[in-house]
Amino acid sequence: MAETAKKGKKVGAPEGPRFGRVKANLKMGIVGLPNVGKSSLFNLLTEQAVSAENYPFCTIDPNESRCPVPDARYEWLCQLWNPVSKIPAYLVVTDIAGIIRGAHSGAGLGNAFLSHIQAVDGIFHVVRAFDNPEVVHVDDSVDPIRDMETIIYELCRKDAALVEAVKSKKEQEIKRDAKNKPGPIFFPLLERCLEMLENNIPLRSGTYTIEEVAKINEVIPLCITLKPMVYLVNLDTKSFKRKGNKWLVPINEWVQKHGGGTIIPFSVEWEQAYWATRNDPAAREAFLNEVPGLKSALPRIVKIGYNALNLQYFFTAGEDEVRCWTIPVGALAPEAAGAIHTDFERGFIKAEVCAFDDFKSLCNGQKSMANVKAAGKYRQEGKQYVMQDGDIVYFLFNVTTAKKK
Repeated sequence: MAETAKKGKKVGAPEGPRFGRVKANLKMGIVGLPNVGKSSLFNLLTEQAVSAENYPFCTIDPNESRCPVPDARYEWLCQLWNPVSKIPAYLVVTDIAGIIRGAHSGAGLGNAFLSHIQAVDGIFHVVRAFDNPEVVHVDDSVDPIRDMETIIYELCRKDAALVEAVKSKKEQEIKRDAKNKPGPIFFPLLERCLEMLENNIPLRSGTYTIEEVAKINEVIPLCITLKPMVYLVNLDTKSFKRKGNKWLVPINEWVQKHGGGTIIPFSVEWEQAYWATRNDPAAREAFLNEVPGLKSALPRIVKIGYNALNLQYFFTAGEDEVRCWTIPVGALAPEAAGAIHTDFERGFIKAEVCAFDDFKSLCNGQKSMANVKAAGKYRQEGKQYVMQDGDIVYFLFNVTTAKKK
């Protein structure tokens, strides 16, 4: 049921034009109703002790941390080089307090929470699909479809208010001076956005021209429903083990009708029990052997979140350091060089590049590019080279100091 990868495309990566910031320091926010497992998931992802008590507003200020992005390629390079410093890619995750019905008009701590969501670049939407009388549900019963309707309603109302404010401001400017009249797509585009939001349809699910995407990024970039969303369905241990739950099919159908997105079933209950065995290898092995093939969903959650933000990374590797450098998908070589240091971008000459797969298959376990070069797989690329995920790169640059006048 969860979205599967298409050939040549990462699962979770957004399709079509990109809304929001094009940066490397992007964040995913964990969102949902109170007591659906948000802070417990955050604890598991970040190994930090934040409050996860059974109380609706226990997480008032957003908690933020970095989660290492799991990658077998990075681990292989570290084993080969055995460097002094090892630095993986990181996904920045923010734990945001629960939203309740009426949040858009200030119910609960709604306005503060919604502003925290505006500050992130993508959303992990945690959905409760487990029964537990000891964990109070804010609406007194478990119904994931109702819960998702509540969240999308609140987010759409918040966005509608923002779009209406932008539209009204421009109308007032035109009344004061007709020369302030915007281009022909401005008002029709905002009207279409308002119609979608009034019907609880996220803006990211619309079909737009390149010009319309640019205009949206210019005038309403803070709209929450533009952000990519990954749905995390929190199951009980029994459902997670059998990989089935009565709510999974209805949830999938609902998601496809409301903008689509990747769906990842997981279980906080199971993950907590698994985490408890971390210092006992025998207990951990016995725990996993209870259901052959069952494994933690947390690594996949981190990787899907990273992909949803349209991020990728390249490697630098040597005896001193193996490191992943995060860049936006589509970044050119000079921009990638700038991720290391601004001087690298300013004085960029060229990039010496080889693909990870080529290096692994040709190096014969040697800490050298000699075999890769002999096979013609070591390339020199210029300023227009579009970086590929997993490139191993060495940048050449030259920055001259300006003469004093």
